[in-house]
Amino acid sequence: MNPPQTARERLELWDGKPYFPISQVYKNRFGSKVVKIPVSIADDCPNRAGIKGMQTCIFCDVHGSFAYPESQGDEIRAQITRHREKVAKRFNANRFLVYFQAYTTTFTQLGRLKEGFEAALEYPDVAGLVVGTRPDTLSDAVLRTWKEYSERTFVGIELGVQSFDDDQLIWMRRGHTGAQSIKGVERVAATGVDVGIHLIFGWPTENDKQIIETARLCNELPISNVKLHNLHVLKQTALEPLYHEGKFSPVDLETYSHRVALFLEHLSPRIAVHRLAALSSRWDELIAPDWTRHKMKSFQAILDYINDRGVYQGRSFRS
Repeated sequence: MNPPQTARERLELWDGKPYFPISQVYKNRFGSKVVKIPVSIADDCPNRAGIKGMQTCIFCDVHGSFAYPESQGDEIRAQITRHREKVAKRFNANRFLVYFQAYTTTFTQLGRLKEGFEAALEYPDVAGLVVGTRPDTLSDAVLRTWKEYSERTFVGIELGVQSFDDDQLIWMRRGHTGAQSIKGVERVAATGVDVGIHLIFGWPTENDKQIIETARLCNELPISNVKLHNLHVLKQTALEPLYHEGKFSPVDLETYSHRVALFLEHLSPRIAVHRLAALSSRWDELIAPDWTRHKMKSFQAILDYINDRGVYQGRSFRS
């Protein structure tokens, strides 16, 4: 799809939004609405396992960021059937992508990953596979597997980059560098599968210049989509004591909205956007900020901030 050139084209091609929504990509590709079914087959990650002295990421909860922790450990078909019913009702959809979400999906046996793929593809209403993983946990065997499956179905890979700033990566105890993220993106893209990245805004040392540089770096990478999160504090994370000790304060909604607007303004209009902020679906785990509880209210506030300033994705992009 060619990027829109006028305001009218943006309204038509972007479903009235000031950014290119991933929903339009899926609709154009599959011919109808397609939503994700989150599942979990991994039960660990390099950080939690302490590989090379690594520690759990500062923001990650005990469930490895899984949407439905109550079903972790269930057989994969049981997860798909159960979660498909939920998302079908919630989003009024009848076609799906099975999203291997929790922990580090590639930090598990390759045979188990293939079994999960095969189970997902048994369902006639499943249009493809999406895998969430790290940019530094990519074996040649895994890359070959993704390439092989992409010849049968849609395969999308979402890499948890979080930041390209090495100081921020060290602070969050991520265990990889910005350079490793770039290399990981390039290695995955070389297989021909769809590649996206996750980014988190709200780090202590973050500033406008860095946000703009992040957008420009995204423009140079072989990615097709990006997912944005705001750094928030959950119970039983390494970030929780820092918050209580006054060593970390999450950004307020207006500040976060400013950063999202700035990022989108400099982001190429060819790159689709999954979402603008995180949502804490388990309210009992959220400590701060409170606005992370309210998905639609916060989403609308971010949109209003963007629209009130006449910002739209790619406004300051220069190819």
